[in-house]
Amino acid sequence: MNLDLTGKHALVCGGSQGIGLAAATELASLGAHVTLLARSRDALERALAALPRTHASQQHATIAADMNDHPELRAKTEATVNTHPVQILVNNTGGPPGGPAHTAALDDFRIAFNQHLMAAQIVLQAVLPGMQASGYGRIVNVISTSVKEPIRNLGVSNTIRGAMASWAKTLATELGPFGITVNNVLPGYTRTQRLDQILGDRAKATGKSEDEIAKTMLATVPLGRFAEATEIASVIAFLASPAAGYVNGVNVPVDGGRTLSL
Repeated sequence: MNLDLTGKHALVCGGSQGIGLAAATELASLGAHVTLLARSRDALERALAALPRTHASQQHATIAADMNDHPELRAKTEATVNTHPVQILVNNTGGPPGGPAHTAALDDFRIAFNQHLMAAQIVLQAVLPGMQASGYGRIVNVISTSVKEPIRNLGVSNTIRGAMASWAKTLATELGPFGITVNNVLPGYTRTQRLDQILGDRAKATGKSEDEIAKTMLATVPLGRFAEATEIASVIAFLASPAAGYVNGVNVPVDGGRTLSL
C-alpha cells in the first residue's frame, strides 16, 4: 500500500491541538512537509517543535491566522502557497457552541458559517492552483457524524456541518477531473478539548456529573470507549495518500459504530 507522502506539502487547519495536531503528526511521519494553521502563535510553536521529521529535506512551518478574519486568512495562506504549493488540505475547525437550533441567534449561524464554510472556501481557492499544477490533490474535511444523524443540542453545528458536507460533495464532482479528491471524515466522540467542552456544557444543562454524562454517551457506542485523536488522524492520512486515489466524495464515520445509519 502506497502511503508515502515524501515531497508533498500538507496544510492542516486547526493544527495546534487535538485532531488537527494528530493529523499533522501522522502526515509528517509519512514524509510530508506540514504547515500548521491556527490562531495562537505560542500553541503553533509548541506543536511545530513536536512534529516528526523523516528525511533531511523535510520542512515544517506555521500560519497564525483566525478563521474568522478572512482578509488575514487569505493573505497569509496565499503568501505561503505562492512559495510552497500545497497538495494536501485538511480542513479542521472547532465546533460552534451547543444549544438548540430554534433559540440560536442569527449571529450564531453567521459566525459559524463564516468560520467554517467561508474560511474553507478561502483556503481552497488559495491552494487549488498548486494542486492542479501538480496533478495531485487531497482535500479532507473533518466535520461530524451529525451530517448523517443530527446530534441533540448542537443545532448550529448540525446545520453548518451539513453545509460543509454538501460543499465537499459538490467539489468532489468538480475537481475530480484534475486528480483532486474531496472527502469528509466524521469523528465520533473523541478525546479532545471539544469533548471536554461538550461534557461540561451538558453537565451544566442537566445538573448531572460529567462522569454520568460520559457513561450515557458511551452507552451509544458499540466499542464502548471514546476515540483517541490518533485514530481519526490515521483515516485522514490514508485519504491524503496515493493509496486512496480512487476514494472521492464520501463521508467516512470514525465513531466506533455509533452512527446507526449506513
